[in-house]
Amino acid sequence: MSEIFPDPINPAEYDTQLAEKKARLNSLFAEFAPPALEVHDSAVSHYRLRAEFRLWHEGDRCFYAMFEPGNRKKAYEVREFNIASPLINELMHKLLAEIHTSELLRRRLFQVEFLTTLNGDALITLIYHKKLDDAWEGEARELQERLGFPIIGRSRKQKVVLERDYVTEVLKVDGKEFSYRQIEGGFTQPNGEVNQKMLSWARSASEGIGGDLVELYCGNGNFSVAMAEKFDRVLATEISKTSVNAAQVNIADNKIDNLIIARLSSEEFVQALRGERKFTRLEGVDLTSYDFRTVLVDPPRAGLDDESVKQTAGYDNIIYISCNPDTLHANLTELCKTHDIVRFAMFDQFPYTHHIETGVVLKRKATA
Repeated sequence: MSEIFPDPINPAEYDTQLAEKKARLNSLFAEFAPPALEVHDSAVSHYRLRAEFRLWHEGDRCFYAMFEPGNRKKAYEVREFNIASPLINELMHKLLAEIHTSELLRRRLFQVEFLTTLNGDALITLIYHKKLDDAWEGEARELQERLGFPIIGRSRKQKVVLERDYVTEVLKVDGKEFSYRQIEGGFTQPNGEVNQKMLSWARSASEGIGGDLVELYCGNGNFSVAMAEKFDRVLATEISKTSVNAAQVNIADNKIDNLIIARLSSEEFVQALRGERKFTRLEGVDLTSYDFRTVLVDPPRAGLDDESVKQTAGYDNIIYISCNPDTLHANLTELCKTHDIVRFAMFDQFPYTHHIETGVVLKRKATA
């Protein structure tokens, strides 16, 4: 008999853990003498918009499972998951009840993924150790109808999309609404409420700067879509083809006419900007016509590489969103040679973990 997985969080501990994160950031970045840290907290529960679970089988019964770190043999049954959105918790129960009535849907199903939004959209992915055939698709379509949300089936080298492979999120920022297509399997900010706060902060950091914005690592356009109206023009780059395709939809859905997103790595963009290489993906884009005064970077956990740091330092204003304080610190060691930190913020995207999302705004030092 499986043991029940305990609640992964205790809301009564939230304020203490938030204070610990704040203290860590203030200590880590003290040498740069930043302004007062702006703290943007999270809801204390039901804040995560996506979740994935192993599905564990015991005879004809199955359940959502989690494991202790380093021990994949002992499965703990997950009946409630108070980290995840209310809609995920609702769908967890409905889906489990449904698949217990169908041996075909249940057999060799080993993982379930949920993607939800603040505005009530959802997508369910069922992952199997078997080939999905017409019989599976027929039952899956009936299940989709009963649940009221689209289902995707996956197995080795196979993806079966019954209706669509994305959700549409609507974020409310500064009294405005922005629509975002979020693709199954693509990166999205997991904490939607904190993401709205992060976008509002970035927009406020852009007030009065003017000129054009360049964004590196733009993903599906999360920042560039919300910030486009703050600049004359925006040019954003992203290497993932899936994310770029979603970003193009988001540009059209939000009726934005001053934003171009190109599928380039940050290194390729630097080469194009310097005139060292030409890219067909930039055909018709005259980089020399842009008045880039501001760069926004939201790099992966590894931070900016040395060449990207040099390129970033070439702009008067830098908006840096970081998911790793340690690599941010390393990058600031170089960037603060030419720039001063004028805004310093923490966004608690991942409550009850050691992970911290940090935002800094840097402005070029005044010359003597």
